[in-house]
Amino acid sequence: MTHRSSLSKARPETIRPNTLWLLGPAMLVLIIWTQIPFLLTIYHSFRRFDLLNPERQGYVGFGNFVSLLTDSIFWTSIGNTLVLVGAVLVVTIVVGLFLALLFYQDFPGRALARTLVISPFFVMPVVSALIWKNMLMHPVYGLFAWAAQIFGQKPVDWLAAYPMQSIVAMVSWQWIPFALLLILTGLQSLSKEQLEAAKIDGASAWQEFRYIIVPHLAQTLSVVVMLETIFLLTIFAEIYASTSGGPGLATTTLPYLIYLKAFAEYRIGVAAAGAVFAVILANIVAIFVLRLIGRNLQATKGGMG
Repeated sequence: MTHRSSLSKARPETIRPNTLWLLGPAMLVLIIWTQIPFLLTIYHSFRRFDLLNPERQGYVGFGNFVSLLTDSIFWTSIGNTLVLVGAVLVVTIVVGLFLALLFYQDFPGRALARTLVISPFFVMPVVSALIWKNMLMHPVYGLFAWAAQIFGQKPVDWLAAYPMQSIVAMVSWQWIPFALLLILTGLQSLSKEQLEAAKIDGASAWQEFRYIIVPHLAQTLSVVVMLETIFLLTIFAEIYASTSGGPGLATTTLPYLIYLKAFAEYRIGVAAAGAVFAVILANIVAIFVLRLIGRNLQATKGGMG
């Protein structure tokens, strides 16, 4: 014991370099880049700022927030935002999980098929919306109308008859590859010997999926839900390029409502108040999802223990 303590005393102290001067500039740029726009948004949310009457400016307290909260369109946009996020999450995770299980198997041409499946993720959102609007869902020239006529059916104007479902299809088409890649990466760490052992013990395909694959992917699925939720709360381009929030208010989400307040009604103060609500909503959802992830991790650790 005495010899060990003498060695520890003889060991020279570790000299840690001062990284403040290396990290400081990057941290300063990051803070300026992210926080100044947010602080300006909060500043304008408490002021009257109308582009049609720029001379009428001043502090209005919570007037912009009250104006937004008493507007029925705001609550409609909140409901549409939650419906869009929830529906896209369900579609992308279910289809992404199915495709990940498919590409986990060996079959000829798997690399080419995998490249084709993930390609929608690299398409710009506006381009994706125009493809779906003009080449697939157009009631006269679209692929779906052509297929309906072949089978003797009447073409459907999808964006007018099923606007929210059409937006969900567009966004899901883009985000399924994201879920696929993350879930497939999680599956790669699953030992195939474990699945073969379960088959030898008489487990069915459903039992393998339920009791081996799903618990193994619990952490990966939680990460997919968290990341997709954060990004899906800001979906705007697909709605702007396809339905413009309509028909009526059917596809008006919170980001699109903020755009309307700022560039259609020119009420910058109210739009800033909407942006503050968007940040609050994103934080509430993020906290909820992070707690959900924490519970899943604890349950997984408890099950493994």
